Amino acid sequence: MPLRIEDTFRDALAGADRPLAGMWVCSGSPLIAELCAGSGLDWLLVDAEHSPNGLESILAQLQATHGYPAHTMVRPPANDTVLIKQYLDLGVQNLLIPMVNSAAEAEAAVAATRYPPQGVRGVGSALARAARWNRVPDYLARANETISVTVQIESEAAVAVVENILAVDGVDAIFVGPSDLAASMGLLGQQEHPEVRAAVEHCLAAAKAAGKPAGVNAFHPDTARHYLDQGANFILVGADVALLARGSEALAAQYIQAAEAADGDNTASY
Repeated sequence: MPLRIEDTFRDALAGADRPLAGMWVCSGSPLIAELCAGSGLDWLLVDAEHSPNGLESILAQLQATHGYPAHTMVRPPANDTVLIKQYLDLGVQNLLIPMVNSAAEAEAAVAATRYPPQGVRGVGSALARAARWNRVPDYLARANETISVTVQIESEAAVAVVENILAVDGVDAIFVGPSDLAASMGLLGQQEHPEVRAAVEHCLAAAKAAGKPAGVNAFHPDTARHYLDQGANFILVGADVALLARGSEALAAQYIQAAEAADGDNTASY
């Protein structure tokens, strides 16, 4: 039975009349991924760079989020040809490639997603979920249409050549990571520093000039609104693990710390 593949994040950006809002999915849990996919957000980023995600858990999360409106993007731990091949064969359609610092590295990322002669992706569609085990008509000929490539700008070196990175054919969008960018500028933990903000804004302006979408990570609402005002086309505004951490801390503060404080006040009154 012939099957079709969902539209990519590239298609979603092209058809959007507003910036797209998303969140990190870092728990490794298919259940949490599915819960987030039905939240009403536009997109999810399943992270394997700083989270406990391997091939099996990524596959399970792709299956869990399939059919929901949110687009699922996956970040591998490195710009690695073999890893990218495996992710694509699993059925990952939207890739966020970390730590891309030059046009050459961007070209390598794109090449890893293309079959020869355009690239170096290994051919295994009959064995792969990507082609639904050859149930997707003409998958090999149309594979490029089913994949979007976003590269991450997160160093001073990348900011300096962002125009060259944007010019690489096959790079569909850039995504700026202020945390690592700040660290590379000698401002570890200072994502809100004026110099970091200026570097992010430079990338947003360069993307606009190149006619390509640009996104940014911004958990603080004021920062998110600022970058949206500066022209960000998509944004990440939270993470499953951060929401759970802060939410559980709030419960502890409300029901345990407050009770302990009240007991202390009662003891002091005797």
